[in-house]
Amino acid sequence: MNRIIVLLFAVLLAPADAAEYTIDPSHTYASFEVDHLGFSTQRGQFNRSSGIVEFNPEEKTGRIDISIEAASLDTGFELRDDVLRGDDWFKAKDFPYIFFRSQKLIFTEEKLSAVDGVLVMLGEIRPMRLEVSRFKCGLNLASRKRGCGADAIGVLRRSEFGLNNGIPFIGDEVRLRVQVEAYLP
Repeated sequence: MNRIIVLLFAVLLAPADAAEYTIDPSHTYASFEVDHLGFSTQRGQFNRSSGIVEFNPEEKTGRIDISIEAASLDTGFELRDDVLRGDDWFKAKDFPYIFFRSQKLIFTEEKLSAVDGVLVMLGEIRPMRLEVSRFKCGLNLASRKRGCGADAIGVLRRSEFGLNNGIPFIGDEVRLRVQVEAYLP
């Protein structure tokens, strides 16, 4: 019996081979921060996302594709959200998705430290680097599923995507934070 328990733990704790994980939308959010008139930092998030995380720990390769629903924008104030989803800002009806697609995973020694990719928003494609502050793959003991999770942050200039409204009163620089969890199907 002890032999079976040891074997079970060895299998559960062994590193995962290359795998494709599906993003868990209930644990994945893209949030943003932007200066508001120099008085405060306004924050919001997008509540709906999907995508995949593919990772091979042995070869230190993989990819991350995240689709964010623009209409799921949420700043906690419905009137402002309606304006931001509208034709003067995110044009959510014409551009329903914001995409991040990785091009290269960057490692510092054994640790994933950044992801270079592109951000696609409002029909514009711009390079973006996400600095990774936390990354882990393994067995989620609560769900009993293998998964990967990460916290990352990047900076963009909204004017590069045609979002010029209110500059310089509303900041051009936007900090994008992404928390993601993805699991094997």
